[in-house]
Amino acid sequence: MTIHAGGCICGAIRYETEGAPLRVTVCHCRWCQRATGTAYMVEPVFDLAAFRVTEGEPATYDHRSEGSGKLVHVHFCPRCGTKLFLTFERFPGAAGIYAGTFDEPDWIEVRPSEANHLFCEVARPDTLLPEGTRAFPGHARAQDGALNEPRLVETAMPARRVFG
Repeated sequence: MTIHAGGCICGAIRYETEGAPLRVTVCHCRWCQRATGTAYMVEPVFDLAAFRVTEGEPATYDHRSEGSGKLVHVHFCPRCGTKLFLTFERFPGAAGIYAGTFDEPDWIEVRPSEANHLFCEVARPDTLLPEGTRAFPGHARAQDGALNEPRLVETAMPARRVFG
């Protein structure tokens, strides 16, 4: 099984993942924009059993999701403030990693046919989705946990125009 390591800016917190992610989410919601300071968050999601903190003790900020009403636990370095990973009340067996915190973040493949782009209706107006992308106007799952149906992007276009 392949191990991929990552950590915070100052090196106080280190983690490892084992194997491939369950899925890759690219989230364009305003919360992820604020949490990352960028246009969207690239979040490989792992089974919690395939993730472990190997050094240090992250601090946790609990945020109540405006969408689901459930808690999202943001784990970060208390020394340098780097956000490292998320755990979820709604998905208790999963850990979402801030992809840029991997030592070699390019190993995460964000292929249009495999990654889900969420909250495309509030994406930055200059965000382009490639052909073949699975796009959602909001979350990929309904409140009851059922999967929402994605829209397949047939030709590259701005994320906001996929549903407009």
